[in-house]
Amino acid sequence: MCSKSTPRVKPPDSYPELLLNFLSQDQCRNHKMIINQPDKCSLNRTFLLLAIKSSPQNFAQRQAVRDTWGAEKNYGGKYVRLVFLLGTVPALDLSPLLEYENSRSHDLLQWDFADTFFNLTLKDQLFLGWARTYCAKATYILKGDDDVFVRTPNIVRVLSLLSSRRRHSLYMGHVVKLAKPYRDPQSKYYIPLSFYMGLYPPYAGGGGYVFSGSLTPWLYLVSHFVLPFPIDDVYTGMCFMVLGVKPVGHPGFRTFSMPKKVKSSSCSEKNLLLVHQKSPQEILKMWGEEDEETPTQQC
Repeated sequence: MCSKSTPRVKPPDSYPELLLNFLSQDQCRNHKMIINQPDKCSLNRTFLLLAIKSSPQNFAQRQAVRDTWGAEKNYGGKYVRLVFLLGTVPALDLSPLLEYENSRSHDLLQWDFADTFFNLTLKDQLFLGWARTYCAKATYILKGDDDVFVRTPNIVRVLSLLSSRRRHSLYMGHVVKLAKPYRDPQSKYYIPLSFYMGLYPPYAGGGGYVFSGSLTPWLYLVSHFVLPFPIDDVYTGMCFMVLGVKPVGHPGFRTFSMPKKVKSSSCSEKNLLLVHQKSPQEILKMWGEEDEETPTQQC
């Protein structure tokens, strides 16, 4: 684990503790890898790599993903692989449990850094470095949280139909435009005016988005020049902006809560490719319903 370094700029004392901690570590980007999967993409060319952000203690969430949409499969010659991205819990030694889990699943990537909300940006950069080394030929990468539900066969189908030009320059998801930083000190997304001014660049919601695997080395490179920002999906948007790649919106990606009126419809999520904020039980239920026919229902 990296030792604390001096922040670029001395922050005001009024900054919240989470932001102060982030600033004290923002130059520390090299962390020891604890669990690796060097052969994850070696057997067959990976069409879609599912890179899922998870906290070490989220055992049930990860297993629900493995048992449903995250299962490693061959969809008509297009191979899907799965990895979970983890840091550590400083106050809790979960290493024996994680080692056992990984001995059965072989899908954990873990680094020696505190797995906190503001460190998701660090997790993204460490993953890009790993993917550049061990999964450089993946055609697409889906980055998402461990509480999303994904219709993987449908996403593979959509991606298979893209043009060659789009295949090499894709950044697709639920696009957020003209977003402003949260100025409420009580919000976990709080960004003081003295830390960032103006609007955020357009970005795809971090709950789940897809990008071209060929962009991985370039994203990793620019992440060393774009100053770290504590909101990971905003930071990703910044890096893509530097590359000149604009996010493409897709109506099948829903990474933010739907209005209550829309939620009440039993068909509201039937045609979505990716939907956020689902419990393990909901993920298992939704996957089980995928093959059920509902001929009387018109969505």
